[in-house]
Amino acid sequence: MRVLVVEDQKRIASVVRRALQAEGFDVDVLHDGVEGAAASRAAAHDVILLDIMLPGRDGLTVLQELRAAGITTPVLLLTARGRAEERVEGLNLGADDYLPKPFILPELVARVRALVRRSGSAKPSLMKVGDLALDTATRRARRGERLLELSTREYRLLEFLMRSPGRVCGRMAIVEQVWDYDFDPGTNLVDVYIMRLREKIDDGFETKLIQTVRGVGYMIKPPE
Repeated sequence: MRVLVVEDQKRIASVVRRALQAEGFDVDVLHDGVEGAAASRAAAHDVILLDIMLPGRDGLTVLQELRAAGITTPVLLLTARGRAEERVEGLNLGADDYLPKPFILPELVARVRALVRRSGSAKPSLMKVGDLALDTATRRARRGERLLELSTREYRLLEFLMRSPGRVCGRMAIVEQVWDYDFDPGTNLVDVYIMRLREKIDDGFETKLIQTVRGVGYMIKPPE
C-alpha cells in the first residue's frame, strides 16, 4: 500500500513516515501544497494524508482541486485547528476522514488502514514514460524489450522520477524521498545513482529519458 503524506512540519512528517513504514506501507512525503497536488495527480496512492495549513496552496484548496479533477483517492485531513466549521468544510469538499493534532500514531495508522479497507479498489500499478515501463507491484522495469535489473535504491530513485515526468526533481527532494535522511551538500550520492540509472535505461537508445537540469536536479523527460 502506498501513502502520500503532505505535511509542512518536517519533524511530524518524518515521524509519520517511519510509523507507516514500520507497518509495511510505502510512503512519499512532500512539504508543499503545490507539489502535493501535482504528486496526487501524477501517481497512484492508496491514501493521502493532507495537512490543511500548507505553504504554496492550503490543504482544503488541494482537496477541492483533486475532487474536481475526478481523483477519488481517500484523503485523511490533518490540522492543528479543531474548529467544527473547518472540519465540516473539509468533509463537504470530499475528505474521507479528519484527525486533529496532536494525534497518537497508532490511531493514525488505524485510520489509514480503515481508509484502505473502505476504498477496496486496486490502484493501477504500471507507470510509463515513453517506452520505459515500471510495474510498482512487481518492482520490475523494462525499456522497450529490455528488462532492467535494478537495485532497491535504483528502483526507488527511478520510481520517484517517474511519478512526475517532465518535472525537475531537486537533489534535496531526491535524498529525502529515496534515502530518508537530510541532504548533505558534500555528497555526490545522487549523481552516482543517476549515472547508474542512465547506463541501464538510456545506453543503446537514441532517445535519452533522464535529463540533467544544471544546478537544480534531474528529471525523466517524456519523448516529444
